[in-house]
Amino acid sequence: MKRISRLLTYLSDYKGKIALYFASNLLGILFGACTMAMVGPVLQVLFQAAPPATNKGGGLVNNAMGYINEQILAHDKQTALAYVCFAVVGFTLLKNLFLYIAVYILNPLRNAVLRRLRNELFDKTMSLPIGFFTEERKGDLMSRMTNDINEVELSIMSVLEVFIREPLSIIVYLTYMIVVNYQLTLLLLVFLPVAGLVIGRISKSLRKSSNEAQEHLGNMMGVIDESLAGMRVIKAFNAETHQRLRFTRLNNMLFRTRNFIAARRELASPASETMGIAVAAIILWLGGRMVFAGTGFTGPQFITYIGMFWMVIAPFKNLSGAFSNVQKGTAALDRIEQLLTTPNTITEKPDAQPLPDFRQQIELRNVSFAYGNRTVLQGINLTIPKGKTVALVGSSGAGKSTLADLVPRFHDVTGGQILIDGRDLRDCRIDDLRRLIGVVGQDPILFNDTLYNNITLGTGGATRERVEEAARIAHADTFISQKKEGYETMAGDRGARLSGGERQRITIARAVLKNPPILILDEATSSLDTESERVVQDAISKLMQHRTCLVIAHRLSTVQHADEIIVLDKGQIAERGTHTQLMANNGIYSKLVAMQQVR
Repeated sequence: MKRISRLLTYLSDYKGKIALYFASNLLGILFGACTMAMVGPVLQVLFQAAPPATNKGGGLVNNAMGYINEQILAHDKQTALAYVCFAVVGFTLLKNLFLYIAVYILNPLRNAVLRRLRNELFDKTMSLPIGFFTEERKGDLMSRMTNDINEVELSIMSVLEVFIREPLSIIVYLTYMIVVNYQLTLLLLVFLPVAGLVIGRISKSLRKSSNEAQEHLGNMMGVIDESLAGMRVIKAFNAETHQRLRFTRLNNMLFRTRNFIAARRELASPASETMGIAVAAIILWLGGRMVFAGTGFTGPQFITYIGMFWMVIAPFKNLSGAFSNVQKGTAALDRIEQLLTTPNTITEKPDAQPLPDFRQQIELRNVSFAYGNRTVLQGINLTIPKGKTVALVGSSGAGKSTLADLVPRFHDVTGGQILIDGRDLRDCRIDDLRRLIGVVGQDPILFNDTLYNNITLGTGGATRERVEEAARIAHADTFISQKKEGYETMAGDRGARLSGGERQRITIARAVLKNPPILILDEATSSLDTESERVVQDAISKLMQHRTCLVIAHRLSTVQHADEIIVLDKGQIAERGTHTQLMANNGIYSKLVAMQQVR
């Protein structure tokens, strides 16, 4: 219930509408009670030989009786019956009108809560560091942001109406029943909590099973995402059967778990109805004895009382079903809450300093970094003066990409400092820092949007002329102009409608348009064919002019002209110098060059 209270806090801006919703429900329920209250007096009048004496001031029933008797004395039974029938139709119309108004008010409030929850989930996801996404399955994250939200809507938000309307109904109808016959009503109040306890025991086990179901669904979505992304590899290695078996196993687990949940959830409604019938039988037996004993509890009153009892059973049954749904939905809400409360390790200080430009140098002082207990970098000391190019080389796993990721604060150092113009990165505004840095990665990332929007990503306000100029510098304008829709061509899912070279040239155009003073290049040509590599390398060379560059090199031939080459080995700087100096040392670097030349 604590999780649900958080959802309800989102409604604090709609207090006026909530009050109107409450009032509309109350009026609808009262008019419904008036409709049922007319049954007893009508029966009393219809089956008596003469109208009884008018008795006003004895509550709703007697006042209604008095009104009907007055009509009979003034006219006749048929006329009185007609008036009562019109009154019943009028009360029913008013009841349904106010209940419709209540639902009309509630639906936008429910949608507002869900909209805000989705926004918070997406905002939280955007704020988390890159390290979080290397440890979490993308399919599970997608499941939390889609299926879990839907589960909250179906299982929790849909019962908010029940939690307000049904208790009101129970209170109004029980109040009437107490007025009519408090002895029977007190007996009823003894049995109803027993029924509630039984339903609660049935529903208690739903939460754990629902959590398991959502986890199975997240894993299954992960398999779907991996299969779609790696379809070429799956078919090349005849791995269709392997992927089908993975998917089928998870699908079967989800099937069994959901069957168990459905069986338990659906048990709540017939159990509550059965217990209601049992209580009704007891009421019929005791109430009938009171009528036969001549206690003043008349037959028509008893019929009205039974009608009111059934009016109580319906909301009680709805409440029991809602409680089961809440247990199911709370499991989804727990998973959402887990994501919302994930700590963000990359934070900005309240008094963070502005960083308007880059003037002097980037300095790494005794930098260390570790993932948990695994040390990745240790004792890194490096200075990158403005306008210089520094290359990072070494075998796979040496820590090259991790070191480059520390500069834009994709990760924070676990030891030492990184300074830009003498200021620690952790003391500066994150937006200002990343505005100074452009990144071109080994795997070009494009979004399923137009080429124009992919180039202008994150820049905002760029003119058409500037975008086209950036595309020309990146050698992208040529192939863009040959496409039928030009810059409005859709890139496709992850840029699937473009070749590898075309995708990379779009990302270079994006960096050119941003025009950052600091550039990080993660071997942007390593996955291209010879012809595409030549074009892209020329675009990169133009991009690097007059910029401070940190280059991660896999092909060592591309960094021979770097101002300094840093050779990393097991997270430490093993060698450093120019290409000529390192080749003369006959160390790790020269061996790496020799190995590539042999290939």
